[in-house]
Amino acid sequence: MDRSNQGAAGDEEDGDQAGNWMRPSRCQDEERPSDLSPGFLSRCEGLFLEDEEESGGEDALRVNPADRASGLLRKSALMFQDQNKLVNSDGEENTVTSPAAALLDTCGSSLSSLSSSSSSSIHHLRDFSSPSPSSSSSVLSLTPPLPPSVELSAVLTDVRLTLDVYLAGAAALPLLWGSVPEQLRDLQYLRLGSEDQPGLDGALDVLPHLTQLRSLAIRGHCFYDSQGDPLPGLLTTLPRSMSSLSLLVHLDLSFNHLSCVPPCLLSLPVLSQLLLSHNLLSALPSDVGQLSSLTYLSLFGNQLDSLPPSVGRLKALQTLDISLNNLQDLPEEIGSLEKLVKLEMSHNRLKRLPETMGSLRSLRELVIHSNDLRLIPQSLNDLPLLKMDVRNNPLGRPPTPPPLPPAPAQAETKLPELHLAFNQHSFCVSSAGCHVFLPGGAELLFPPGCVETSTRLKWVEKRPEKQLVWLEEHDVLLSRPLELSPHGISFLKPVEVCVPYHRAKRREVLVRKFDGQSWSTLPTTLRKGSEGHSSHPGGRPARLACCSVAQFSWFIAVSCPIKDSCCLTPAGALLVSSSDPGIKLHFPPDSTLQSRTVTLQVLQVSVSEVQALCGDPQARVSSLLCLSQTPSIHFLQPIKVQIPLPPGITGHTVDKSHLYVLHGDPTAQTWTDITSQVSLYVTHVYAIFYITHFSWYWLWYTTKCCVSGVIRRVYQKLKQFKVQFLVLQKKTDPSHVLLQCLPSNKVESRVLSLSTNYDGPQPSDLCDLLEGEQFFAGFERGLDISTGRPDCVEGRLSFVFCSSVMNMKEVFICPAQGPKGPKGPKGPVRGEVSFYRGDIPSNLPEEVARKRKGHHNQWLATLPLKLPVSDCGIFLVALGTYMHT
Repeated sequence: MDRSNQGAAGDEEDGDQAGNWMRPSRCQDEERPSDLSPGFLSRCEGLFLEDEEESGGEDALRVNPADRASGLLRKSALMFQDQNKLVNSDGEENTVTSPAAALLDTCGSSLSSLSSSSSSSIHHLRDFSSPSPSSSSSVLSLTPPLPPSVELSAVLTDVRLTLDVYLAGAAALPLLWGSVPEQLRDLQYLRLGSEDQPGLDGALDVLPHLTQLRSLAIRGHCFYDSQGDPLPGLLTTLPRSMSSLSLLVHLDLSFNHLSCVPPCLLSLPVLSQLLLSHNLLSALPSDVGQLSSLTYLSLFGNQLDSLPPSVGRLKALQTLDISLNNLQDLPEEIGSLEKLVKLEMSHNRLKRLPETMGSLRSLRELVIHSNDLRLIPQSLNDLPLLKMDVRNNPLGRPPTPPPLPPAPAQAETKLPELHLAFNQHSFCVSSAGCHVFLPGGAELLFPPGCVETSTRLKWVEKRPEKQLVWLEEHDVLLSRPLELSPHGISFLKPVEVCVPYHRAKRREVLVRKFDGQSWSTLPTTLRKGSEGHSSHPGGRPARLACCSVAQFSWFIAVSCPIKDSCCLTPAGALLVSSSDPGIKLHFPPDSTLQSRTVTLQVLQVSVSEVQALCGDPQARVSSLLCLSQTPSIHFLQPIKVQIPLPPGITGHTVDKSHLYVLHGDPTAQTWTDITSQVSLYVTHVYAIFYITHFSWYWLWYTTKCCVSGVIRRVYQKLKQFKVQFLVLQKKTDPSHVLLQCLPSNKVESRVLSLSTNYDGPQPSDLCDLLEGEQFFAGFERGLDISTGRPDCVEGRLSFVFCSSVMNMKEVFICPAQGPKGPKGPKGPVRGEVSFYRGDIPSNLPEEVARKRKGHHNQWLATLPLKLPVSDCGIFLVALGTYMHT
């Protein structure tokens, strides 16, 4: 027997066939049958041909072997990829046409004859727009006929119908059945999406009539909403009349809401492949053994607690996947699966394996990692051809004794609570500990015994200054710096510091600590704040990023692209991105001599913004891969990188002369075209290339030449934020002036909230600022700023822009002491506030200050300011307050 940490070798596109990998998002993948009987292949007319480079991973959510072999889904996807109203990963909608809408527009006169179930689908489909006519004609004939621009044959061929390539596509099935039933009676292969309830209900009414079906897929997770989240399948059961599909061989009901196996499935005599992964199944029917023809069964990602003994009657079963469930043991009857070749049971709670598994003489691959197994039966060790993946099991360890009941002295006691006001910046902690609630949502938990005697501590929220904010590449600040002092104090027990943060969508949130000299990233847990405490009275509990510390200092919360890491050993590994499971790194054996930690980050990029920046409407880009490792040394073997092709591009439409792999140097901020050096090749949905060292990698498709300077400018532009400036005066006190810099998406709400108390000009035009960039604001034309302020540079206030924090300074304008006389100004003194970046201009000429001319990289905005009447023409900014959100 070959027991290894690597498991059975396989290609990463198969999803789960390589061992010793970190699998952070297996629940996003769905594996397909790989070994099919010759009889089944002949019955399905070559439907399930193997295509190793296109199976598994994210494309398994869209493409199964049947569709790849027939070429149907490829043809449909090419036709409709630019015709449907789909939501891309950037949250932008592309409004285009749909074949279902064309069918509605042309079959209007015949729709009244359809059943009531079809009517609900018809109503839903009216959301699609209609295509414009062209000169081509449809192969099939409907009454009334389809417009010439719609080729129905791309969706409906001789025996195949594909309706999961556009949103709400299932609603077209009752339309077709009501219009051309003779074309559907001989259907053998049908694919439906299940994200639309009215369309799904109408389609289920039609299915029992399609008695010639061999393959049926009704899946969720085919499309994504505006937030980038997959749309769930809404299928909860199947009608009993589905038992009429006596010829059905392949059935895929993945990513739905099935809580039990539909009883009608047990009446399908020749069902061979059954995929029920990612549902809500808590148990299998006791008579599941009736599926005697089953060769492939996937129950991955359900809620199964046990398997019925009748599973041992599935004599033809070759592949069984029951990973990611709640199984604690297996029935002894599992040893009766004499034809079983592959058994996957990872991520369960298995404590033992039955000795009868030694009878599985056909078993070649056993995946049992991430369980609670302490012993492998000797009968399995005697199987000479069996490869096992046994990682993350406490093998060889003694049984864990039951936990002892807590002693009375250790009984958990509720900590006393201390709620502070904005003007309370110090508090006392005794040896009994306490739970401190700070204004703004922050919380501090002092366990009993963390200090010996009563100790006075202090807190203050700082404005985001340069020395108090440290951001790595692609980081975003989520909070104001929180200073806890005294810095030198050491606690006897760790103290939990919880920093409130803004929402970070699809990014990782971390707490960083500054000790006065260097920054460090702390292990962070996320939780909601206490119900009775929020950043605003009566509001929702704050989102908290929590860490344990032994000493006080400065703390901030930041977000960064999600990091996926694994330990690479000489045995090799497979690293899969949790933010995009289609992105995989395959490390072959002997790619390193010493163990190292490799890290993958994926940065999502807006395609529309890239097109606007580079001036190419045909440009498409993939996600940006940021690869790093510790220690940083080159690999001994080429590392295989798999990344999905840019949106809207497939292996059949791509012009490879316009496809580029770009290598980025994060230190020099340069980009190099390495397409010819990485052996780039493409499958239907993936680009695959090989590298020997880690850095940044970016896949581009553009009709223009990829020049390093252009890519660098695009990359820099993607890191900038749109901001606007405000200069406002308080209505009740015109000497009170408010200066603000806000992210553009917060301007409207902020102006609305201030309009009742402040007067002032309209917000400035949009400006671009980088996260953490410093800029200045200065009064011009008769106004000045007190140089005694610590944040004043040559008479101008200094700002540091933070994308999620509005930068605000409140200043008070008052006349300077000076001689009074009749020559003083008679009317209101007008001034201007200029915002600019870069070096402070010295000796600014009057004409420059008046006309506001200069380099674009210095001047950002100039807003007028009307000051109160005064006897003195010289004004000073006398007082300023802190920056806050």
